[in-house]
Order: sequence, then C-alpha cells, then structure tokens
Amino acid sequence: MQNKRVLLASRPSGWVSEANFRIEEAPLPQPEPGEVLVKNLWLSLDPYMRGRMSDAKSYVKGVELGEVMVGQTVGEVIASRNEKFREGDKVLTQLGWQLYGTTKEAMRMPESSAPLSCYLGVLGMPGMTAYFGLKEIGQPKAGETVVVSAASGAVGSVVGQLAKIWGARAVGIAGGAAKCGYVRDELGFDACIDYKAGNLAAALKEACASGVDVYFDNVGGEILDTVLARTNLFGRVIVCGTISDYNSSDPYRVRNWRAILVNRLRVRGMIVFDWKERYGEALAALAGYLGQGRLKYRESVVEGLENAPRGLIALLKGENFGKQLVKLS
Repeated sequence: MQNKRVLLASRPSGWVSEANFRIEEAPLPQPEPGEVLVKNLWLSLDPYMRGRMSDAKSYVKGVELGEVMVGQTVGEVIASRNEKFREGDKVLTQLGWQLYGTTKEAMRMPESSAPLSCYLGVLGMPGMTAYFGLKEIGQPKAGETVVVSAASGAVGSVVGQLAKIWGARAVGIAGGAAKCGYVRDELGFDACIDYKAGNLAAALKEACASGVDVYFDNVGGEILDTVLARTNLFGRVIVCGTISDYNSSDPYRVRNWRAILVNRLRVRGMIVFDWKERYGEALAALAGYLGQGRLKYRESVVEGLENAPRGLIALLKGENFGKQLVKLS
C-alpha cells in the first residue's frame, strides 16, 4: 500500500494555480507508540489555506515548501498504538492533503445519524466559527438585523440561520441569483442581496431599512465599506475573513473608517481556536438544531485527492455552493 500526498511546490503570487502543488506517492506511514494510522475519507477545503501558502506572518505558521498541505480530515483508524482508539473508529484529524497519516491528535466522532462530512462543515470548524462569532461577538438581540457576506458559504449560511433561530432578522450577501435564491428560499433568510447585480448600497438600504446592527464579515473589501455605511449606533462587526484580498497583490484598504467612529462600532477579529475549550457546547447546540430540521446545509464535492488543488481554486473564486469538500474514498 502506498500513500498519496499533495505538497506545496511553490508560493503563489496573486491567484493560486495548480502549478503551486505537487502530487507524490510515498510509503505508507507506520504509527509510533501513542499514535494511530488513519485512512482519510474526507478532506476539508477552506479559505484560510490561501494564507498558509504564504510565508507572511499570520496567527499560525505557514506551510513550508515541500510539506503536505494543511487541512482537516475525517477518516477511519486502520491501525492503533494508542489505547484510546481502536481499528474502525471514525476520527477528526489535522492530517492534511493525503490519503493516510499518523497522529496522536485525533477526536473520535460521536455516534450520530449525521454524515461524517458534516463534521468538516455544519458541525465542524465552519459551524463553530459561525456559532461563537455570532453569539460572543455579534450578540444579536431579538428583532435586530444581522447581515452576513458569503451567505451561501459554509460559515455564512450557518450565521444567518442561527440569527433567525435566535430571533433576529437575517440578510445575506452572495454572488449570483442562484445563490441568493438558495439563501432566501431554502435557508430562510429574510432577504439576500446579489452583489454581482450592481448597486449594492441601494439594495442594502432597501433590505435593511432600519439599518444594520450586526455584520458578520467574510469578505472584506468594498462590501465591508458599503455595509459600514448602513450600521446603527453601537453596532457590532465580526471580522472573520477577507477573501476578496486573499489573491490580491495590492490589498484593499478600508475607506469608511469614519463610520466606526461615528456609530461607535465594536469591531473584532475572530479565530475559532479562541473558543477551543467550548467546542463541545457549540457541537451540542448545532447538532440539536440540525436534528430538529432548523439548520440546513449544502456541500460542493470534488472526487479524488488529485483534484484538491482544483477544488481550492474554485473555492477562492467563489464557485462553491456551501461547504467545499474532497471525497477521498
């Protein structure tokens, strides 16, 4: 048996290309004492991976050239030298872009009717990001208006649904009529604005006639500036992502800074790791909503590890519909 891995071959300048990756075969790794050998079944693709391909300073160390690309995986234990795990256990790991890997750091998947892929999406890091960002930073009150960008994506779709569950209005921003229709008609948002249709400011004013109390920002750029202009006094802005800049050599500068002063906004960046001691709380809440049919999700799936680079590029271009995954087996 051979392992297959995707390595970082070069650092992108601007847009990521398939040439930035190299696929290789390697001997199957063997577990050391305390480790398990895992066969990966699903690989998560996420916007943060673009930052890890850079050597710029960030909240975690980037991927070195020649290293396996980072990423969360769900897989099956096929050999164990750790008394806490048995062969056949399904586990969540950080084994990255490869078919097999060894690790001491694994979380056993709970007995659940939810598909394993959900633990990389609606019940995983994206869902928990939405939960803690909205609950702890956004703190929406009943009747307030919550706006979220990238509303059809893995994080944004959960943000809007949680806002509705917690009694707020939910207004999404997404790209294209199909995505906006899904956000509004299937996910139950009160409105969704197609930023590609033009005149975002007028559309936002119409959808948020009483202003914006909470903005969950996944994109940055001009959309952030436009929403800042509609915020209410003492509004809250969660800075979760800046995907509009991830492939730019000349990042956008926020121009509507004055709105932060005038409206006395609370603006806070967030990384889900800051709440790692409370992951169990988020999982229980999200799984409960999912089981009740109050939380819906959608997945974009590419087949085969060799297609992971193509899947990441599609994600960064906004071509995904919901959570972007790679099915490995």
